[in-house]
Amino acid sequence: MTSSPLPRILRRRGEPGYPTFLELFFDVTYIFMLSRIAAGFADDLTVRGVAEATILLLAAWWVWVLTAWLTDLFNPQLPIIQATVLLVMFGTLVMAIAVPQAFGEYGWLFVAAYFGIHVVRDAVLIPGTRVNRSIQARSVRVFFWFIVTAAPWAAGVFVAGWPRLVLWGFAVVVDLGSARIGWPTPRLGRTELASQIFTGTHLSERHRQIFLIALGELILTVGVGLSANDPGAPEYAACAVAFTTGILICQLYYHRVRQLLAPSGLTTVERVRPGTSTSYTHLVMVAGVLLTSTGLSLVIDQPLGHTPAAWTAVILGGSALFLLGSCLFDVVMTGRVLWSRALGVVALGALAPAVALLPPLGVLVVSNLVLLLILVGESVAPRSRLVGVPTG
Repeated sequence: MTSSPLPRILRRRGEPGYPTFLELFFDVTYIFMLSRIAAGFADDLTVRGVAEATILLLAAWWVWVLTAWLTDLFNPQLPIIQATVLLVMFGTLVMAIAVPQAFGEYGWLFVAAYFGIHVVRDAVLIPGTRVNRSIQARSVRVFFWFIVTAAPWAAGVFVAGWPRLVLWGFAVVVDLGSARIGWPTPRLGRTELASQIFTGTHLSERHRQIFLIALGELILTVGVGLSANDPGAPEYAACAVAFTTGILICQLYYHRVRQLLAPSGLTTVERVRPGTSTSYTHLVMVAGVLLTSTGLSLVIDQPLGHTPAAWTAVILGGSALFLLGSCLFDVVMTGRVLWSRALGVVALGALAPAVALLPPLGVLVVSNLVLLLILVGESVAPRSRLVGVPTG
């Protein structure tokens, strides 16, 4: 009995695992996307604002994850795959344009772009893998779950307020959650979580890139926030401290996370479960950077004076969320908790009441001091205490 042939569009073993220029070009779109989400949240620091920003980020992240997996599984050098990525990129741009009014009059545009991205991708992958039913089944399973969530996404367009938020929240949680259980599909089963599918080197580089894009959005926020005002000494001081925040987060990420991701030039094969877990823990870290960016825009706009409780939560919460994401990533990769960062999360939470009387700039300085202490502590700690053995 002969095995089924491999689809022509599939990436072959042994091919270079580094991301292409087109993939980096696609990621640049997310500077615009993330900046729109952060700006919208800064204007609505309420529970509903948090929920809306979270849903928009999760939807944007799901598009990014599926595109990263697309170019990991299929040959990004082929014109058909390149055209698919460009169309997905255009759809992402339309989603970003609709973000400020996604829960208002442009909800239909956001959903239409989201739908269009899924349809384009699956219209290429399902026919393109027909020569191998087992490989084709992966794309069919993803498309099946897209059909499942299409109903609440579409229904949300025709309602407003909390009903739309609940429907879209349910839809996007199912979108991301279905991947964690292997997209179980009637008659097709599910993708086994122990299957060796992803190219570890490629996904590692893609995660580095999207995190760098998030940091780029943070720097953009600092620059735009300063240029939008008539700056004085407090604003310049806030800009300097905000820039320091970006440096600290960047150093903390590369000091630890880069040690655990697959080194450049080393080809590894990653299974479904750790592959999806790595993507989701990076989502938490990127969300932390995005929340930090929102806090920086607030501090630059008003560095002195009274600090509202919501501002304190955003400023400290951004750093805490980033540290939490890096802790979760550590657990995924090593099976152990990096206690320096876990304690940092606890410290930031405990400091929230104590910094209530400080001005916004003072709260940001306290947050930076916590990050700095963690970075210094990890820099002087023996390497054997920081690098765990990756779990299988």
